[in-house]
Amino acid sequence: MSDLVLEHGESQLSRRLRRRRALIAIGIAAAESVLVLVGIMPWWAAVVAAAISVAAYVWVGGQRTSPGVRAAAWLAAVSQLIVVLVPVGIVLVGLLAVVAVVVLAAVALTALLLDRR
Repeated sequence: MSDLVLEHGESQLSRRLRRRRALIAIGIAAAESVLVLVGIMPWWAAVVAAAISVAAYVWVGGQRTSPGVRAAAWLAAVSQLIVVLVPVGIVLVGLLAVVAVVVLAAVALTALLLDRR
């Protein structure tokens, strides 16, 4: 039996968008994240775009619009939020790497100081 749910008035394009929306959002976010990380697009512009796209999704979700428009608004909101989170994640991973190096250095220093030869 199929897992597909067919909404009333849904076109083939909107079904395809809904079915692959996570993959499409990740692809869009990956491309935009590269632009942010390289410095072509400033991070604050990504934050503004995320705020606008989430507001648009909330506004569209409250309206009785077509499933295709809702799927496109969802794609825009999710991809922009991922773009905002990528630099934050990179900073957190960098911070964890620094903490790991400091802990390893402390362990090595302790081992050297306790060596009484």
